[in-house]
Amino acid sequence: MAIRIDIATLFCEMFESFLATSIVGRAIKRELVEVHLTNIRDFALDKYGSVDDSPFGGGPGMVLMCQPIFDAVEHIRSLARPRGKVVMLSPQGRKLDQALVAELAGEERLVGLAGH
Repeated sequence: MAIRIDIATLFCEMFESFLATSIVGRAIKRELVEVHLTNIRDFALDKYGSVDDSPFGGGPGMVLMCQPIFDAVEHIRSLARPRGKVVMLSPQGRKLDQALVAELAGEERLVGLAGH
C-alpha cells in the first residue's frame, strides 16, 4: 500500500520538478507513494489571494495568516482516510534524520505544511 503525502504550500511549482525526477519521483512511478500538492492561496479570504499579514504587535516582515492555512489543512485532511499526521516543515524544527524518517515511514498518510 502506498503512503499518501499531501503538501500545502504557496509554491506548488517549486515541488513539481523534484517530484518528477528525484528518488521520490521514482517511488511515485512505482506507486509506492502518492504526492498531492495544494496551494494555500486557494483558501485566501479575499479576492486578491492574500495569505500574509503584518506580525501581531508590529515589527518588520510578514507572517502567514492562520485562517487560510487552517482551511487548507482541514480540506486536505477531508480528502482521504486516515486524516494524516500534520508535519510543519521548518528550519527551526526537529532535524530530518534517519530516526525521524523511520518514524514517519510508519504513517499511512502525512500532511506537510510548507510556508516556503
